[in-house]
Amino acid sequence: MKWKKFTIKTITDAEDIIISTLYDIGLEGAQIEDKIPLTPLEREQMFVDILPDGPEDDGIAYLSFFVEERAENPEDTAGSVSADEIVANINRELDALRNFMDIGEGTVMVSETEDIDWINNWKQFFHQFYIDDLLVIPSWEEVRPEDRDKKILHIDPGTAFGTGMHETTQLCIRQLKKHITSKTELLDVGTGSGILSIISLMYGIRHAVGTDLDPCAVEAVRENMEVNQIAPERFEMMIGNIITDKEVQDKVGYAKYDIVVANILADVLVPLTPVIVNHLKPGGVYITSGIIDNKEQTVRDAVEAAGLEVIEVTYQGEWVSVTARRKS
Repeated sequence: MKWKKFTIKTITDAEDIIISTLYDIGLEGAQIEDKIPLTPLEREQMFVDILPDGPEDDGIAYLSFFVEERAENPEDTAGSVSADEIVANINRELDALRNFMDIGEGTVMVSETEDIDWINNWKQFFHQFYIDDLLVIPSWEEVRPEDRDKKILHIDPGTAFGTGMHETTQLCIRQLKKHITSKTELLDVGTGSGILSIISLMYGIRHAVGTDLDPCAVEAVRENMEVNQIAPERFEMMIGNIITDKEVQDKVGYAKYDIVVANILADVLVPLTPVIVNHLKPGGVYITSGIIDNKEQTVRDAVEAAGLEVIEVTYQGEWVSVTARRKS
């Protein structure tokens, strides 16, 4: 499949209005390239603790739209006209916008992509792998005959959600396997794909509760439970901020969890920890990760300040897991 790429050079303040305007002429799904720094919330929701310094914001933005060279759908307005006509339509809309706002340079560049399978090309980067005795396998790969007697987690990468490849997830999995029993009640804070809860359920815990800020986690968890044959009543999902939302805290319940696991950034673990103490049973275990190595002491201090006893610290690459226990 061949695609034409139409790239508009504009300014960041005009991104939204240009995208909205061009939607009306059949151009959808803009790719945005700019140098706007991430907000604190965006940094919180990313999987890495320390981001490299980006280039200074120069106010310039590039908006790219992709159109099939030949559209099969006659109602596809953008795809049924030539590249020259699309450029003319874009320029007409940009000229109209110039009458009441600054859109910067407002130039249009056209290029052609190679054949791209937008849906499936990324799959070449995710293949089955082991985490100790656990085989993690995506849906598009077959289980080899020699692996059929193994414990197998079926999971596909999803937007911003974990697959088990990252060191922090593996650190949590290994700690969970040390402490879970058939009677374990687990609270998984920042559950994402549900991978930590689902693996714990596969290894035999009684029940799990997951919380997350992102409503998209609900569907990701549902799909992963279904493909791994986890009964719905064994894993309950809640959306909300357990750190600040009393309603979520009440719904989760107090002093009822044998284990709380939180694979989140160190800067989130600090305010989370004194809250989580209230949800742990006396003697319950608190497993944390998502901690870059130079934040280890920060998390240890927060754990100890909350009255928990650090019982183990483990490492993988640049990442750290701190495991603690609520005193009886």
